[in-house]
Amino acid sequence: MSLRDRLTEDLKLAMKSRDQLRMDVIRMIKAAILNKEVELKKDLDDAEMSRIMTTLIKQRRESVEQFEKAQRVELAEKERKEISIIESYLPQPLSNQELEHIIASVLEETGARSLKDMGMAMKAVMARLTAQAVDGKHISDLVKAKLT
Repeated sequence: MSLRDRLTEDLKLAMKSRDQLRMDVIRMIKAAILNKEVELKKDLDDAEMSRIMTTLIKQRRESVEQFEKAQRVELAEKERKEISIIESYLPQPLSNQELEHIIASVLEETGARSLKDMGMAMKAVMARLTAQAVDGKHISDLVKAKLT
């Protein structure tokens, strides 16, 4: 079942069970995907939809930080629930060991040895991880640690 079909089916189930938060989150995901499709003038595949959802998660995490700074615990908790719903549609994330193995092999292939080679290394690592939902900052930190 494609991601698009799964979202549609889950929206129907959320409507039947009157799960307002899940309905809102799925509608938000579908709207973000539709906006991107209109912008690009093409249908998105599952990997591209996953990248959009990764962006939505990143936005929610930033909101959680802001709400916690403002001591708005109830809003931060709502954002955390939204994150968990969005994450349920993403593929299982790679473990740190798997990421470090991929980074080590890319650094070996590209010959990157210092921080000057960081851009080239990041480009190669992110290209290898296109189908995965990964946090670019986390990957950047791991690559930087290997290069120093």
